[in-house]
Amino acid sequence: MNIADATAKYIRHSRSLGKHFTAENAILTAFCRSIGNPPLCDIQPEMIKCFVNREGTSDETVRRKHRALAGFFRFAVTRHLLKSSPMPCDMRKHRWSTYTPYIYTNVELRRLVNSIPAAAGKRTDIDPDTLRTLLLLLYGAALRRGEALRLQLGDLDLTQSLIVVRATKFFKTRIVPMGTSLSGVMQTFIKNRRKHWPMEIDSPVFCKRDGRPLSHTIVASAFWRLRLISGIRRDGGARNQPRLHDLRHSAAVHRVTAWYRQGADLNDLLPKLATYLGHKDLSGTQRYLTMTQELLAEASFKFETFVRGNCHD
Repeated sequence: MNIADATAKYIRHSRSLGKHFTAENAILTAFCRSIGNPPLCDIQPEMIKCFVNREGTSDETVRRKHRALAGFFRFAVTRHLLKSSPMPCDMRKHRWSTYTPYIYTNVELRRLVNSIPAAAGKRTDIDPDTLRTLLLLLYGAALRRGEALRLQLGDLDLTQSLIVVRATKFFKTRIVPMGTSLSGVMQTFIKNRRKHWPMEIDSPVFCKRDGRPLSHTIVASAFWRLRLISGIRRDGGARNQPRLHDLRHSAAVHRVTAWYRQGADLNDLLPKLATYLGHKDLSGTQRYLTMTQELLAEASFKFETFVRGNCHD
């Protein structure tokens, strides 16, 4: 069996299990394109190395390529399409670098919002009102970008300030409540959208200027311009710069910081935060809680208070 037929079989199998498998499909398709369409048994470790470690590829992309190909070749072996996996053994020892989420300060968030008119000019595909509402929703409801872009009008219950998030990362539907301010923003945005484009229950909430749905590429480009105009950056090169997804991380950290200040019971509230974010358990939420200096200061203050209280006993 050749590589193209084998990957098609693997993709069908994975999707039959309920997986989206969009990113993996793109990686496997690119791999097939890079090596032609040889028989499975002719694929050599060096061919995989060349594809995975292509010059200029980010560490995160390398990790995704490796994971997609390793899963495919495991499938091929278990289905007796191959006797053994051609995945290079030395790649298993590769030390994957991790991106540290960027936590925006309140001042930086205001700078982003204030810079929206310049980043969403008339020649861009996204208008300022759409970009502003999208950013406020990503931060205010801590949604993933894909979750926000897939929202349809029928997913919004603006009378009860609720969002129904479907087709999530873990294939579950969750209901996300909105605060009063965010709910008001969404109501105004939808009202203005209706003036320009007819909206049915299955109409996308976020569209381009011409009424067609927004793509991830357009949103990413708009945020790149917005970040540059706002002057928000950090050391480490282009691949280490603050991302749109970091609005979600920032929302989680800011919420926990506020709970610290209020003396809230984190043992009770953190599992609720995990549910709100759509995580399966607290381990998924833990990586979101990057320890900013502000959060460290609040945690240290709590610990010192606890120690002083015990010393007086």
